[in-house]
Amino acid sequence: MTTSRIGITALLVFGFLAGCTAPTLAPEEQGNFGKTSVGVVLVDDSGMTLYIYDKDEPGKSNCSGPCAIIWPPVEAAPDAVPSGKFTLVDRGGGTQQWAYDGMPLYGYLFDKQLGDATGDGSDGVWHVVYP
Repeated sequence: MTTSRIGITALLVFGFLAGCTAPTLAPEEQGNFGKTSVGVVLVDDSGMTLYIYDKDEPGKSNCSGPCAIIWPPVEAAPDAVPSGKFTLVDRGGGTQQWAYDGMPLYGYLFDKQLGDATGDGSDGVWHVVYP
């Protein structure tokens, strides 16, 4: 691939990603489950499907860098308060991520509309969260 093609590809990818926002869970929205193509699963405060990653450990995220671009961590507000099965994971740099039953939660870049669950089973390590 030539240098100009690499530059154009990078611009397109970063331009696409600039329009994306990280999933969030507002404290009052915790525990929302929504109907998706794979059944009723945990969703963020916008109704988008949430996922867990088999390579994570309870209370610790192992998804960063490029992984966190494709699988954006579910951001927690600085004043977020854990409740029930919902806990917080420190991502470093003063940021926190929501977890369910200790497992960090993520969105999926390629889920585009409500009800999408296209990341379920991805690479055999990404899964939706059933009630």
